[in-house]
Parts: sequence; C-alpha cells; structure tokens
Amino acid sequence: MPELTGLHAGLARTLVLYLAFLGVWGIVAWRRGSGISPSYRGALVIAWLTAIAQGALGLTVWIGDTGPRDQLHILYGFALAVALPAGYFYSRDRPPPQQSLVLGLVLLFAAGLAIRGITTS
Repeated sequence: MPELTGLHAGLARTLVLYLAFLGVWGIVAWRRGSGISPSYRGALVIAWLTAIAQGALGLTVWIGDTGPRDQLHILYGFALAVALPAGYFYSRDRPPPQQSLVLGLVLLFAAGLAIRGITTS
C-alpha cells in the first residue's frame, strides 16, 4: 500500500496547484469582464473528476488499513468533492462576469480545502 499512499499524496499536491490555477483563471476572467468559456468549463470537469479519483484512491488506501491519522482528513475530502459542483450550480444563474468571480473564489477555497486535507493526513 505504500505505492498507493504515495500516489494519493502526489495527486493531492497536483490537485492543489490545479485548483489554484483555475481559481486565478476565473478571477482574471472576471477582471476582463468575461464569463466562463467552454475551455474553463472543461477544466472544471477535469478538476471535479480528479477530486473524485483522489477520493476513490483515498478510500482504497483507507481500506488497506493505512488511513489518515486525523479523521478531519476525510471531511476535507468530502467538502472538496461537494464544493466544486456546488459552486458551479450556485453561479449558473448569475451574469457571466459574476460566474467567473464566484467560480474563481470557490476554486481558491477548494485549493485551501485540499491544503488542509494534506496537513491532516
């Protein structure tokens, strides 16, 4: 199981960087007065699927009896998986520039959740 634990840790660091990048992208789009583009939408789907894969990998590691030292780690994982689609659904009825801002802020928040998840592992 050490290989899966290492993969879980590496994917977590990658997810933090990706979420932070998407958060900045959303805020830059808002500053330019534009909404979310199809490319950004696709990147959001990739982020959400990566978060789900990260959770599945974490569950596999947990079943193998090498779970996190702090149970808050699991809560942060669930919160991350829920925050991404919740932010999308919350922003969809807003004007396009506000959609970019809301999603950018949600993604930066999600990056923070991922960082907290790493620190509680």
